[in-house]
Amino acid sequence: MKALVCEDFGPVDDLVYREFPDPVPGEGEVLVDVDAIGVNFPDGLLVEGKYQLRPQCPFVPGSEFAGRVAALGPGASGFAVGDRVFGWHMGGGAYAERVAALTSEIHPLPASLSVEQGAA
Repeated sequence: MKALVCEDFGPVDDLVYREFPDPVPGEGEVLVDVDAIGVNFPDGLLVEGKYQLRPQCPFVPGSEFAGRVAALGPGASGFAVGDRVFGWHMGGGAYAERVAALTSEIHPLPASLSVEQGAA
């Protein structure tokens, strides 16, 4: 999949758009095809290496997203493939075509909202 990847801590302008391995949904997680993302201050701090969490590089930042459920991991319930959802995933990964998130981190996206509104 394509993703904005942080190869090394530094300015957000240094993120690289490239191929990155697809996430695999684990226990209680869903895989979401990302249609829209939110851009926020903590994600910038994470990329700069100034946040309290410091993932190992390379990594895909991004915590806010909206899209459609693509697959369910083991033990995931409450959602079905194709459901429109929005969420916030502390582990990052939303600056990509797909993100895996716990079912507790996502919510149904009402039909009255766009994916852009859901990710905001």
